[in-house]
Amino acid sequence: MRRIVLTGAAGFVGAQAIPALQARGFEVHALGRQPPAAEVAFHPADLLDAAAVRGILGSIRASHLLHLAWYAEPGLYWRSAINLDWVAASLALVRAFRETGGARAVAAGTCAEYAWGPERLREDAPCAPATLYGAAKNGTRSILEAYAAETGLSLAWGRLFFLYGPGEKPGRLVGDAIRALVSGARFATSLGHQRRDFSHVADAAGAFAALAESGVVGPVNIGSGAAVPVRAILEQIGRLTDRPDLIDFGARPLAESEPACIEADVTRLRGEVGFQPRLDLDAGLRATLTAHRLGR
Repeated sequence: MRRIVLTGAAGFVGAQAIPALQARGFEVHALGRQPPAAEVAFHPADLLDAAAVRGILGSIRASHLLHLAWYAEPGLYWRSAINLDWVAASLALVRAFRETGGARAVAAGTCAEYAWGPERLREDAPCAPATLYGAAKNGTRSILEAYAAETGLSLAWGRLFFLYGPGEKPGRLVGDAIRALVSGARFATSLGHQRRDFSHVADAAGAFAALAESGVVGPVNIGSGAAVPVRAILEQIGRLTDRPDLIDFGARPLAESEPACIEADVTRLRGEVGFQPRLDLDAGLRATLTAHRLGR
């Protein structure tokens, strides 16, 4: 059985990545501060403590690494200097993994690395991040790719687009809308004409598991490949909750810097990795609402 170290295992994507990795035959070793809900081998560690992480990796001797952990406090992570800590931690993690015998590493990037503007973003599109978060991710990728080339490490970089699903923290669009409408509260939003590429978190996790198992290297977009107006997403949530009257379109301004469309070209994900999502937007929103009503 192949052994994989998973960081961020208790997080939004990581919790869903565990069953996806296990379904592909991986023995999962979770590394981080918080144990995941799933029963897997858990190694408590502060990922910002490079020496402690190196010692644990030396004891695990995994062949694969899936690095999902990063600072992600909604509303704060875009500009926080904490991003710099995670650059250093990520570089030290991958180096220690390789130097303790690891062969294949996959890390989570972001669509915020790109120069937003083109309606459909391919992996070879220019990177010109508009935020510190995007710059930190892009810089980490660039250094790790050079390191991988020097050391023979097989390295892939999964660029996440927009996510929704069970376990969303407050401050994210879909989860906030569902919580408000189910509770009977009004939901203020922009006019919602901007188009965004949303994926259910289980599909994103499944894409990462498929990428880890593959031999594909370099950046790979992880998205649906079909951007839709934010307004259409909220209108569907309104229909599903029977409370479309609670959505106040236009009550919040849209920042001038917001691009009209952010959409992933998923040719590499579908063709080279061979991953196909299970949930379209309607099915994903229905599953998310059901999970909310069940308290998940």
